[in-house]
Amino acid sequence: MVTTDRMNQLTLERLKEEVEAGAVDTVIVAITDMQGRLQGKKIQAEFFLEDVMPHGTEGCNYLLAADIEMNTVGGYQMSSWERGYGDFVMIPDASTLRYLPWQERTVMLQADVRWEDGSDVVASPRQILKRQLARLEERGLVALCGTELEFIVFNDTYEEAWRKGYRDLDPANLYNVDYSLLGVSRIDGLLREIRNSMRGANMYVESVKGECNLGQHEIAFRYDEALRTCDNHVVYKLGAKEIAAQHGKAITFMAKYNEREGSSCHTHLSVRAQDGSPVMSDPASPGSLSEVGRHFVAGQIAHLAEFTLFYAPNINSYKRFVEGSFAPTAIEWGRDNRTCALRLVGKGKGLRIENRIPGGDANPYLAVAAMLAAGIDGIDRQLELGEEYTGNAYRSESARVPSSLSAALSLWEGSEFAREAFGDEVVDHYANMARVEVAAFARAVTDWERYRSFERM
Repeated sequence: MVTTDRMNQLTLERLKEEVEAGAVDTVIVAITDMQGRLQGKKIQAEFFLEDVMPHGTEGCNYLLAADIEMNTVGGYQMSSWERGYGDFVMIPDASTLRYLPWQERTVMLQADVRWEDGSDVVASPRQILKRQLARLEERGLVALCGTELEFIVFNDTYEEAWRKGYRDLDPANLYNVDYSLLGVSRIDGLLREIRNSMRGANMYVESVKGECNLGQHEIAFRYDEALRTCDNHVVYKLGAKEIAAQHGKAITFMAKYNEREGSSCHTHLSVRAQDGSPVMSDPASPGSLSEVGRHFVAGQIAHLAEFTLFYAPNINSYKRFVEGSFAPTAIEWGRDNRTCALRLVGKGKGLRIENRIPGGDANPYLAVAAMLAAGIDGIDRQLELGEEYTGNAYRSESARVPSSLSAALSLWEGSEFAREAFGDEVVDHYANMARVEVAAFARAVTDWERYRSFERM
C-alpha cells in the first residue's frame, strides 16, 4: 500500500541506462547506525551493477557498535577486539533507489545488514523496525507514519562552528519566526534548495515553516508507509546538512541546542487494515478512537516510560523536557492537546497518534519500532485506555517522562516487555549504547561548570 505517487522513482533498469549514458557514475550504499546516521560507501556505478547489487558489500561490524565519535567501545556482544572486528554484509534494497540531486551524477540506496552466513544482524535499526512491521502484518495491519523534524540554521560553516567551540554562533534568524513568512523568506535560498532537492530524491514535500528558536525551521513531508518514511527521514537529515554546507551554513538537529526551545521530531503513527481501510477511528464518530484505536493508544501509554530510550537516546535529549516548552513531561494523551506526550489528531483515515517525545536526535527506525511494539501489545491484550486529558498536562499528577538518560536506561534494561518484544540481544545492545553515553558525560567537564566554578568556588 503506497500513499505517494512515486514522482521520481528510480529503478534498476533505469539506473543501468543512465550509467551507460554517463549520467550516473556513483552509487552510495548506506546503512543506518545506532545514532540514526547513514554510513556506507560511494561505489563506482559499473562495479555496483556488476558486483554489489547481486552480492552486497562488506563493512566493519563496529559500525553498529561505536559511540557517536566512532570510537570503539566495550560491552557489545556482536563486535569487539576479542571477536576481531570483522565484517558484516550490506545487502542493497533496490526499492530504496533514489537520485541525490545535490550530489553530482550520484544515486543512493539503503541496505539491510546480514552476517556472512546470511542471518540478520538483529541490532540493526532498520531490521528492528522491519520485525515489528512483520508482527503487525501477522495481525492483518499496516503502519503509516510521518515525522516532523525541526532544525536550527546558522550562518557559520561547520568548520567555523567547530573552531568556535560551538559558542557565539550566528543564527540565520535573530528572533522567533514561528509561522513567519518573512522569517522563512530571509533564508529561502537554502530552504528552497533543500525541499526541491528532496523532491528530486523522490520525497513528497508538503511545506516549510519557521519555528520558535532563533534560526529554527521545519520542512514537512507527507506521511507514507512506516519503513519508507524512516528511510526518507535519514536521507533528508543527511542531505539537509550537505546542502547547508554547500551554502556555507550549518544545520543542527540537536534536541536542545541552547536554553530556548528544543528541536522536536513529532512522530505521527496510525494503523490500517491491509486493504487501506481505517481501523483506528470509530465509524460513528470519525474523530474518535475505535476499540482497536483505544487499545493501540493504551499500549503507548503503558510502555512509554520503559521505551523512552528509543525516543530520547542521548544525554541532550532530556534537556527538552521542560514545563511550558511544548515538549512533554506528562505521560498523558489528549485530543489536539500539545501539553500531553501523546496527541490525538485527525479523523477517519487521518486519525493518528502523535508522539511528542522524540527530538531531532531520535533514530526514526527505533522510535517507530517502539510505538508499534507498544501498540501491538495494547491490541493483543485489549488494554483499556483511560480518559483523555483536558487542560494543562504540565500541571497533572500523572506519571512523568523519564528525566535523564540514566533513568530511561534503568527502565529499558529492566523491562520484561522490551525483552519480549525486541529480544535480549537488542535490549542489551542499546542498553550498552546508553551506558557508554552516560559514562562519557560523567567524565566530561562542561562550560557550565567552568563558568560557575572557575572564580567563585
